[in-house]
Amino acid sequence: MGKTMCYKILSAHLMDGRLEQGETITVKIDQTLTQDATGTMAYLQFEAIGLDKVKNELAVSYVDHNTVQVGFENFDDHEYLRTVANEKGVIFSRAGNGICHQVHLERFALPGKTLIGSDSHTPTAGGVGSFSFGAGGLDVALAMAGVGYTMVAPKVINIVLKGKLRPFVSAKDVILKVLSKYGVNGNVNKVFEYTGEGVKTLSVPERATITNMGAECGVTTSLFPSDEVTYSFLKGQKREEGWVELSADEDAVYDDRYEIDLSTLEPLAACPHSPGNIKSVESLKGMKINQVLIGSCTNSSYYDLRKVAKILEGKRVAETVSLGIAPGSRAVFEMIAADGTLETLIKAGARILESACGFCIGNHQSPGTDSVSLRTNNRNFEGRSGTKSANVYLVSPETAAWSAIKGEFSNPLESDCDIESVQYTDSFIIDDSMFIYPGKESEGIKRGPNIGEPPRNTALPSSLKGSLWIKVGDKITTDHIMPAGQYLKYRSNIPRYSQVVFNPVDPEFATRAASLRDKGENGFIVAGTSYGQGSSREHAAICPMYLGVKAVVAVSIERIHQANLCNFGILPLLFENPEDYQLLQQGDELEISDVYSSLEKGKFTLHDITTGKDIPLVLFAQDAQKKTLLCGGRLNEIKGN
Repeated sequence: MGKTMCYKILSAHLMDGRLEQGETITVKIDQTLTQDATGTMAYLQFEAIGLDKVKNELAVSYVDHNTVQVGFENFDDHEYLRTVANEKGVIFSRAGNGICHQVHLERFALPGKTLIGSDSHTPTAGGVGSFSFGAGGLDVALAMAGVGYTMVAPKVINIVLKGKLRPFVSAKDVILKVLSKYGVNGNVNKVFEYTGEGVKTLSVPERATITNMGAECGVTTSLFPSDEVTYSFLKGQKREEGWVELSADEDAVYDDRYEIDLSTLEPLAACPHSPGNIKSVESLKGMKINQVLIGSCTNSSYYDLRKVAKILEGKRVAETVSLGIAPGSRAVFEMIAADGTLETLIKAGARILESACGFCIGNHQSPGTDSVSLRTNNRNFEGRSGTKSANVYLVSPETAAWSAIKGEFSNPLESDCDIESVQYTDSFIIDDSMFIYPGKESEGIKRGPNIGEPPRNTALPSSLKGSLWIKVGDKITTDHIMPAGQYLKYRSNIPRYSQVVFNPVDPEFATRAASLRDKGENGFIVAGTSYGQGSSREHAAICPMYLGVKAVVAVSIERIHQANLCNFGILPLLFENPEDYQLLQQGDELEISDVYSSLEKGKFTLHDITTGKDIPLVLFAQDAQKKTLLCGGRLNEIKGN
């Protein structure tokens, strides 16, 4: 029986365990990346581990999230990241150099390598055949320390691409089609692997768009084969020496198969407030829009922006629409400046934004009250844009550009421009001048007043008694738990950032929780399906831990968040009977006896003191994570206290 591409890479990196589906394995990590929103905590944790230098092949620290914001906090964080990178042997990518995933794809990602990043969209590099996945900052810090990553050997889903995309239909529409099939939950410990003759019709940037947004399905990663298209891309980046041919065996066996005929696809949109809420653009035609934003790690390549410029050429953005465009990297910015594309965008009325993630996480360009915003980024959770009442739709660059001209949702298939004249090119401008390589004379590590120490939990008690501090519903994202936007500048200051835990859901939660914690009470969180989806931001575990949360009880928990809960000593528990979710009410007094024996068995009984009911629970954790939970978190486990 032949191997999938996924299992070929995992086999080459296997450090421990049996490489059989469902088994716990540990794999070697070649590359790591961090970004400033999560990187500060990752490097504080790396410092806490106590190593002088990173031990993995390549570590890159990017500044791309918090680049436009009022206050000293972000600049102080960036100075900490720059100086700690120099001390620890990490490449530092300065603010303005571009979005981590776009830049890493261009300059560092390689087929057959493993890459872990403190950002959930790290699977972008799967576009060149890298086994790339997101994780919490502590897991990335451990990878930089040379520690392997422990995971469940995944199921592999084969997505077969046939035919070729029509003009004005793009890679964004491909992944939105996949989302319409697989949704945003229920895909834990799965990998998407793309095959079929249609693969060869897609450039690396198009493949990367698809692998990037596969993260919204909750899969570990997505993979495209490394073929002649990959070679051409790497050659254009002057990195062809790193190319290897890599694909699944012809007789590889998959766990599921989904076939897409590219030639029949139509423009699609993800409607509020989920990337999985898919409708055709045609069905939305005529809806008035207020804002269009093109960019983010999903759709900000040179190829994307050239097509946008072609649609806008000789036209003007509608008077009622604000159009913002953010190139994905400094190199892309230079290329559109050199070939006249930038001039075309400006003449059409576009506002040119920094090469950064800002608008995607609500750090700027928040839409107006009750407005409609079309965006090419990957998430449209309620309030993530910075405006809770706004309706955000995720679309392709082609749909975004054509709609910006019309002032309403419009189908780009009706455009009159010659978009086929825009041909993909592998001829790139190479500009690495905004990378700072380690080894310069030491300045020491600079720490501003907003930068604290990574907090630790206490060891797990033998009996856990507390109350239900908050009960939430389905699809609670890490943005619901720890809002980004204006608050993200406090990411290095856990006491301050903890003041807004669950702020979008219950503005009184943090104050209530802190008061109960100070009285010595332990907290429980109860949730529905897909708890912790979205960003890999480990603050969604750290800050509740800081407030005194000891356990999350949910119908289902997403992969990255589950790992983060374990890393910070919070019990991740699932209802054995999902309908028991209805039995618990906020404020109920709860108790788990015999915690240690329950942990060993993986079976818990939650006693509701208020109602007298006993509710069976299942531990959602690998065997290796049980010791971590006992210790009260991974740092305690490593440091022996």
